[in-house]
Amino acid sequence: MTEQDLYKLRFPIGEFKKPDVITQQYITDWITSIEALPKSIIAFTKGLSEEELNYKYRPDGWTIKQVVHHCADSHINSILRFKLALTEDTPTIRPYFEDRFAKLADYDTSIDTSISILTGVHQKLAILLKKLNKEELKREFVHPEHGKHFSLEETIGTYAWHSNHHLAHINQALKYKGKFK
Repeated sequence: MTEQDLYKLRFPIGEFKKPDVITQQYITDWITSIEALPKSIIAFTKGLSEEELNYKYRPDGWTIKQVVHHCADSHINSILRFKLALTEDTPTIRPYFEDRFAKLADYDTSIDTSISILTGVHQKLAILLKKLNKEELKREFVHPEHGKHFSLEETIGTYAWHSNHHLAHINQALKYKGKFK
């Protein structure tokens, strides 16, 4: 498998590219993607066997089960990041080790709890994001891993991309039916 093949498996929808100008239409579309994630995950995973939930989307990648649990953990962090940026002056958020989280015991359990978390978090997040005004959308936080400021409007796009990125991973794992170990 070539480097390009692996890249396409890792980023099936490409990497997030921030538009030069973030319009209200982008924000509306992104919020719609964020809001849809839990139902989309349910649609992709409903009725999957334990074997199918353990399909990987690429060599050395995560299983479908790990992807779902990761989305729950990541999006818990996302709502906190939004709230910190809305209530503090340019806070520095706390990153976490996603790869280490994926090795914890809860990542090997049923995805039902993570789907419940995603459903609740995404309902709350959609309510919050739909109510942001132009000034609030410009508020920022600092991500220490990247050493830069991120606006909330850009972060909405990032989490919409993140949602679609991992849905593509689930779809890809199902397409390859456990080919990758």
